Amino acid sequence: MTEATQPNALLKRLPIIVIGVVAVLGAYFLRDYLTFDALAENREALIAFRDANYLLTVLVFIAIYTVAVAFSLPGALILTLSGGFLFSTFPGFLFNVTGATIGATAIFLAARWGFGKQLGAKLEGSDGIVKKIKDGIDENQWSMLFLIRLVPAVPFFLANLIPSFLEVPLRRFVISTFFGIIPGSIVYTSVGAGLGEVFANGETPNLGIIFEPHILLPIIGLCVLAVLPILIKAVRGKKGL
Repeated sequence: MTEATQPNALLKRLPIIVIGVVAVLGAYFLRDYLTFDALAENREALIAFRDANYLLTVLVFIAIYTVAVAFSLPGALILTLSGGFLFSTFPGFLFNVTGATIGATAIFLAARWGFGKQLGAKLEGSDGIVKKIKDGIDENQWSMLFLIRLVPAVPFFLANLIPSFLEVPLRRFVISTFFGIIPGSIVYTSVGAGLGEVFANGETPNLGIIFEPHILLPIIGLCVLAVLPILIKAVRGKKGL
């Protein structure tokens, strides 16, 4: 590598490096601020500000959510609950999804600019099982993108990074992210919408609600629908042998 290309490579990696550094600092310094207790303590001030400045509150909330996701800061779940608490399930979930999608897109672009193209080219030129896995993902991008958004076990940060290394088009990433996170967002936004009663009773919200059968089974059904095109293609491929 020449001296001229070294600064250029560092410049490309700078955004994702900054994200990583801010994520570490945020995890340390913000851990006591984006919490359920902090929301409970400041709920009256937040509601008063919202009532006096509704549009500004919406814009600030989406901006904070975007930054939290873009820099992988702690408290994304608390922000989702806050969206429901401040704006009800609707339009609160739309504000949550919008902020999350913009933030996820920022990580996606930073990772792709810094590492994605080179790593994607290496995977494309590889042999054996690695190449087969990449080809399988390439052939079923829509299904795989929706699947990693719908499955609660897939960390949101990883679901933002993986597509950036697999040459997923930006438009496809944005669409699958926005619509793929809607089911989970609606669930937790609705929990946030009921926080007024929870606060009044001195209780804590049920954050494990997404794993209850009446919530989890419909999400599993959506996951099956996402996987169905892959299964159909696999069956057709075997019949063609």
